[in-house]
Amino acid sequence: MRTVLIPTDFSASAVHAIDYALELYKCERTNFYFLHAYADEVYGPFKTNGETSLEEQKQKVKKHSDQSLYDLIAKLKKREHNPRHSFEAHSAFDILVDAVNDFVNKINIDLIIMGTKGETEDKKITFGSHTVQVFKYVQCPVLAIPKAYKYRQPKKILFPSDYMLPYKRRELKLLNTLAAEFKSEVYSLYLSDFEELSHRQIDNQRFLKEALTSAFLYFERSPTKNKAEAIMDYIKNNNIDMLVMVNSRHSFLEDMLYRSTVDEIGLRLKIPFLVMQNLPR
Repeated sequence: MRTVLIPTDFSASAVHAIDYALELYKCERTNFYFLHAYADEVYGPFKTNGETSLEEQKQKVKKHSDQSLYDLIAKLKKREHNPRHSFEAHSAFDILVDAVNDFVNKINIDLIIMGTKGETEDKKITFGSHTVQVFKYVQCPVLAIPKAYKYRQPKKILFPSDYMLPYKRRELKLLNTLAAEFKSEVYSLYLSDFEELSHRQIDNQRFLKEALTSAFLYFERSPTKNKAEAIMDYIKNNNIDMLVMVNSRHSFLEDMLYRSTVDEIGLRLKIPFLVMQNLPR
């Protein structure tokens, strides 16, 4: 059984991510958990005026959060969906990253699916700050869905790699299951000017082959240039449906995520982006 967590702020972007998730796991037995973290809604607009205490403000926001989640699930249950899907809702008086991390550990979540923009979206960037924070700090795979993306099966998946990371078997199993469901082609793109691999790289590439047995796996190489540009060019030229990368210390993805703004990284993706973690949990 799959366990999927969908953080929501009830924006159009969050609803779009829910629609994608239901399509992606349309044929699979799945527990969907919807989480709304509302601490910012309590502290952000709250001002001590002698009329409303912090506790009263907290209870007011929690009541609204609980009702919004109840309404969300009621709407989903009225829709045609797989009867093997279950829906649960949770409110958390916490910031988003901490609430998500706690829930991931409590329920042992397999995958987080979330929209890439919230209510205060900036049209100049693809990833909102909340999405980037979850990418960086939550120890669970995260699938980010661009707001304008129309669902299609992930038949062609791009997985850039330098083969220097000792991949986690659980995370690769997620990708392998996805590839099995949709009979996907997975393109492992090696960005380097050198064709020969070190012994360490060969071992990690072999492990990749052993872990992705259900995928139509292809190994390709592209000369080194701006890595973000190389990835974006490959996506455009090969009609890729999903980008998959691994977040680990000293990885290319980490270098991009830790820039001062997401706009600077050049990854203005228009397709789903799956960030797998290389951290123990």
